[in-house]
Amino acid sequence: MEFETHAQEQPRLTVRPIIAFYSIIGFWLFYALIVSLRAMVMDFPAQAEMAERRMIVTAAGIMLTWLLYLLLRQFCHQPLWIRISTAFLGAIPCAIAVAAFNYYVFNVYDPQSMFDEADLAMKAEGWTVWQEIAEQGLSRFFFFSAWAALYLAISYAGEVRVAERRAAKFARAAQQAELRSLRYQVNPHFLFNTLNSLSSLVMKDSRAEAETMIMNLSTFYRTSLSGDPLDDVTLEEEVRLQRLYLDIEGVRFPQRLRTRIEIPDNLLSACLPGMILQPLVENAIKYGVSRASRPVTVSITARSENGELVLTVADNGNGADANEDIQGNGIGLANVRDRLAARFGDSARIEWLAPEDGGFVVRLTMPEVYRGY
Repeated sequence: MEFETHAQEQPRLTVRPIIAFYSIIGFWLFYALIVSLRAMVMDFPAQAEMAERRMIVTAAGIMLTWLLYLLLRQFCHQPLWIRISTAFLGAIPCAIAVAAFNYYVFNVYDPQSMFDEADLAMKAEGWTVWQEIAEQGLSRFFFFSAWAALYLAISYAGEVRVAERRAAKFARAAQQAELRSLRYQVNPHFLFNTLNSLSSLVMKDSRAEAETMIMNLSTFYRTSLSGDPLDDVTLEEEVRLQRLYLDIEGVRFPQRLRTRIEIPDNLLSACLPGMILQPLVENAIKYGVSRASRPVTVSITARSENGELVLTVADNGNGADANEDIQGNGIGLANVRDRLAARFGDSARIEWLAPEDGGFVVRLTMPEVYRGY
C-alpha cells in the first residue's frame, strides 16, 4: 500500500519581479534627473555629452540593482535579519562596481571631449583614482541601501498581507469547526434523554408507544442529520423538527405535555441555525413538564421586530429561580448562546427569565435573514 505524498505549499514571492523592476527604474531615473539638474545649476561644460554618459552609468546601475534584487529574492524565505544583512552586504560590491564604471566613463574614456586642458590639469592634481572611486562608492552605497530598504519594506508588507489572509482562513476554519461541534453536541444529549424514555416504556411493556417513539426518533435523526451543520434552515423546517421531538416526548408524558406553536406565515421562510431551538425545547420538557404533576404547555412563538427575528420558547411549569435553571440547563443555554455568537456575532443575543407566576421563558433575537439575501 502506497501513501500519497503532498508537498507543503510554499508561499509565492512577496515582491513580484514587475514591481521590483518598476521600483529600480524609478530610483535610477530619479538619480539621473537630480544629477542632471545639479550639472545645469553648476553650469558644467559639455552638458549634452555628460547627459549621454550619465544615461550609460544609469543603465549600468539599473542592471546592478537588478542583480541585487535577484540575490535578495533567493533569501525571501529567510528570517528578516538575514535579509537585512544580505541587502546591505550586497549593496557594497554594487556600489563599488557602479562607482568604478562611473569613473571610467567620465575620467578615462575620452575626457578631452568634456573638459579643456585646464580642467584636466586640475583633475590630475586632485584626488587619486582610488580616492575618487571610494568617494563615489560611498554615495552609491547609500543609494543602493535606500532601494534595498524599499524592497524589504514592500516584501514585509506582502508577508503581512499573506499572514493576515492565512489568519482569516484559519479563523474561518475554526469557526466552522466550532459550529459543527456545537451542532453535534445537541444530538448525543437528546439521544441520551430519548433512550431513557424508551427504556421506561419498554419496562412498562408499552409496546405501541415504544414503537411510535422509535419511528419518530428515526424520522427525527434522518431529518436532522441529512443537512450540513454549517447551513441555515428555514424556520418552517426547524419547527417541523421540534414537532417531531415533542411527539416523541408526548409518548412519555401523554397527560402532562401540551404544545402551542404560533409562527406567522410570513416568517416561515426566515433562516436560522439548524436545531437552535432543540436545547430550549428539551429544557422546557426536562425542567418544566417532567417536574410537574399537572398539564404544562410548552410554547414556541416567533415575531418580527425592527428587522430582527425574535423566537420565544416558554413553559408554564412550576417555575424555578433563573440562576438555578441556568445552572441546571447550562449545557443547553450555553450551546445556544455560543452557536448564536459563532453565527451572528454581536448581532444576536439570548435572554431568559423565570416569571413570578411560574414557568421559564427563553428569548432568542437574531437578524432576520432569508435565503438569497
